[in-house]
Parts: sequence; structure tokens; C-alpha cells
Amino acid sequence: MSDQSHPVFALSSDFVDEVAALAPTWATYAGVAGNDHRWPDLSPAGHEATLAHYRGMVERLEALPAPETKWDRLAFQAVGSFLADAIAVYESNDHLRELDSIASEAQTIVDIFEHMDKSTPEGWTNICTRLGSMDTALSGYRATLAQGMDQGLAVAQRQVTVVAEQSRVAASDDSPFEALLTELAESNVDRADLPPRLAAAIAHARAAQAEFGEWLVDSYLPHAIAKDAVGRERYVRSARRFLGMAIDPEATYAWGWEEVARLRARMEEVADEISSGATILEALQILKTDPARAAATREDFVSFMEARNAVALERLEGSHFDVPEEIREVDVRLAKPGGPLGAYYVGPSEDYTRPGAVWWSHGDNPGPFPLYDEVSTLYHEGFPGHHLQVGTQLTSAENLSRFHRLFIWYPGLGEGWALYAELLMEQMGFLDKPDYVFGFLSAQMLRACRVVIDIGSHLELPIPDDQPFHPGEDWSFALAVEMLQTYATLEKEYAESEVTRYLGWPGQAIAYKVGEREILDIRATLEGRGDFDAKAFHANLLEIGPVGLEVVRELLLG
Repeated sequence: MSDQSHPVFALSSDFVDEVAALAPTWATYAGVAGNDHRWPDLSPAGHEATLAHYRGMVERLEALPAPETKWDRLAFQAVGSFLADAIAVYESNDHLRELDSIASEAQTIVDIFEHMDKSTPEGWTNICTRLGSMDTALSGYRATLAQGMDQGLAVAQRQVTVVAEQSRVAASDDSPFEALLTELAESNVDRADLPPRLAAAIAHARAAQAEFGEWLVDSYLPHAIAKDAVGRERYVRSARRFLGMAIDPEATYAWGWEEVARLRARMEEVADEISSGATILEALQILKTDPARAAATREDFVSFMEARNAVALERLEGSHFDVPEEIREVDVRLAKPGGPLGAYYVGPSEDYTRPGAVWWSHGDNPGPFPLYDEVSTLYHEGFPGHHLQVGTQLTSAENLSRFHRLFIWYPGLGEGWALYAELLMEQMGFLDKPDYVFGFLSAQMLRACRVVIDIGSHLELPIPDDQPFHPGEDWSFALAVEMLQTYATLEKEYAESEVTRYLGWPGQAIAYKVGEREILDIRATLEGRGDFDAKAFHANLLEIGPVGLEVVRELLLG
């Protein structure tokens, strides 16, 4: 049992408040109250001040007494790794080219309102204030991107074009901001001054988005580069930030192709179970078009997912996982149109007043929604995937520092655990139809395809000569989309969104499959030592939170 007497824990709590002040939108996502009305300073001067503050935090951390316990050491590692990675982003000037289709400030500035408090007058006042000052945030962001552009660090044309279109939507009559008026009207907040203030703030935000999108097209795009590949050096640097460990990209590329072949063979077997003699594509057509295999409406989809999640929690709590009382609730939500398609998870707030939620983005599709591939997605994003993982981390106040609980997230372990959770649910029989097994294999195949597409595209590696898929050819956007359609069974629009994501976010897409591989390898090593207890293994893995994979190996294997 940790008593958190070491001064690193008090300093860590101070660091939470300091980082929340430096990065208010990040604080909103983490559920740290107090800065929800503010934007970060995204200008070059703001970044310089942030870098200076981070370096000062390192000095304060290094001035502390040496750690004494396992949890003391983990507290040091959590803050130290965060600061090292954050500083490395600045020292490599990667902050000057932070513009992509899915995970840059451009999306955060639009999406953050989905995750703000809408149950109180104070919450709506914060929303109005943020909307009404969006031009300031975008002006600073634009200045930093311009600095990168002037230094020859503009991003690829493909990313600029996509973000400009996202800004156009945010500025249009179909803006997701407009839906806030309906949400306010449907809320229990009854204050006469808020509707007109919100309407004015939305108009301001839409105008700011329009101006930003025009600047991207008129001023930034002419300097953007045609080439999507970032090269080996930047790729390895970026992948290490996501994994918390170094990789050999060429060896990982070869392993990815092995996984593609293994999963392809299993998909063929399950396709035959769905319909005797069916090919993968024929089985897929059945799964996508049979009304009995789909949720008819958006409401039906939400109800189906809520019920599946509740059954999983009821059957597995206590027997396979210990689920803290605070996180035995998880919402299923549908995101507004305009963002990238797919599903994602947002954790509970620090005080649990906002529950964890699985979000699906189906665009403006009213239904029906095929379910074959969504069940394993639920287990990935909800329970026992990200929801159990993030919730366990958040409730581990006894052992983990506050900073660790709220701000540490390495996708290598974070996404690796969620993919591993899908595998567990398949092994435990929760994928109770061949349909859902096929969807699970499709999800696994998607992650394997990400490995070969992401590494191959950014390092410009040829497709191996011994592969049935375009042997010996060089990667292109069209080939990557084709692979996701024919191997991972994605619709064309979704496949295009995925490939655009990989090209703008180098090294992130491989975290799922590489992280799962590391978890399985650690588990196999422990099983080989004898007296293996799966529930204890999962508890030990979850209680340390999604730290870097190198740290995971050290802590679990000794």
C-alpha cells in the first residue's frame, strides 16, 4: 500500500494545475475543472513560454529526493516521460507542423465543446466564452503554422486540404456549433441571457473558422508539400512517442505482413461459416445488407450497444476484472456529423460527474447500421477496453500520482490493451455469432494493415514481392485505400479517412497492434514462469496505467 508520503506526489498534483493552465482544452478532456472558459496560447510566444515552463518543471522534479518505493519511481517516470516527450516535440520543431486531419489543434478547437459541461449555467457560460474567443485561439495557431511554413516545415497538401474542408463545415449553416442552441434549449438550464449570448458566440466562432479555412487555402496551401511520407528519422521519433519504446521499423513492417496473412486465412474460414462456400467479400455483403443483422435506427444502435456493455460488465466484474464502483457506468453517444468516421472513448471527469463515454461518428447516416463489426469495437472502446483501463487509472489514487492518473497516455499500452481486450472477449465467447467473430477479425486485420500501410508509406518501402497484394509495387494513397477495402472490409469513404489519418499522424496507427504484441509477449513470458493468474495479470497491467511499453516490461517482468 502506498502512503504517497514522497514529495513527488505533491509536486505531481501541482503539475496538474500548471499544465491545466497551460493547456486548458487538454484539462477539459481530462475533466480537470477551472479552465473550461479558456484557450491555450497557441502562438509562437505561447509555445516558447510553455517550453520554458516544462524545462522548469524538469528542474523541480530533479531536485526532489530519490524515490524509495515502486510507486514513487512510477510517479517520477510518469512526469519525467511526459516532460521529456513534450520538450522533444519543441526541440524537433514538430509543434510548427501540428496540422492533420484528426488529432491537431484544428480538431480540438471544434470538438472540445462536445465534452464541456452543459448541465449548469456556469458550464454554458464557459461554452459561450470559448466560442466568443475562438478567433484568438485560431490567430495564435495560425501564427505558429506560419512560422513553420517560413522555416520550410509546412505539412503535406493532403492534410491542409482536409482541415480546410473541416473549417468550411464548422463555418457553414451545418456547423456543429449550431447544434449547441438545441442542446441549450433541451437542457434544464433556464436563464434568459444565455440563448442570445450563445447565438452571438456561435456566429463569432463560425466567422473565425471561415477566416482560418480561407487562410489555409490562400496562404498555407501554396507552401504545403506534395509528398505525404515523412521519412525514417521523423517516423521513428514519432513512433517512439506513441509507443514509449523504440522499434525497428523494417522488422515491424515484415511482421505486419505476417499478421495480415494469418488473419486473412481466419477470415476465410469464418466467411464459410456465415454462408457455406462464401468468399470474404461475399460474406461481407451479407453482413452489410441483411436487415436482421443491423440496428434500424440511431436510437436502436445506441440501445443495442448499451445492453451489450451492461451484460459484459455484469458477467465479468469480480470474476475476471475488479471494476471500481465509480466507473460502473459508461455512456454510448453519437457524435455530430463533420468529423472523421469511427468510434472513440472519452474518460470520466476527475470528480466522476461526467461518466466515461463511447462515441460513434456515423456522419449524417440515419441507419440502418450493420452490427457485425461494432460489437468488438464496443469492447475495445468501452468495457473491458478503454473504459476499464482509463477508469482504473483514474481511481488508483492510492498508488498513482494525480498527474499520472489524468495526463499519462501512451497509445502503445493504451490502444494495445483495448485491442487485447477484443481478443479476450473473443476467447471468452462474447462474440457469440460468426458475424461478430468476422467483425473482430476485420478489426484485427485493420490494425495489421495499419502497420504495413503506415510504415510502408512513410518509409517508402515497397510491398514485398511474395505478397498477393500488388507485389513489388510502391505504396500510394489509392493502394492503401484499396487494401483497407479488400482486406479490412472498410467502405471506401471510411478507408480514405483512415489513410488520410495515417499519413498525417505518423507512428500512431501502429500502436494498436504493436502494443497488443507486447502485452501478449509479456503474458507468455509470465505464463512460462508458472503459477500464472490471468485476473492478477490484468490487474497488475491496468493498475500502472498506460505508461510506455519499456516501463511496462520493467515493472511486470522485473
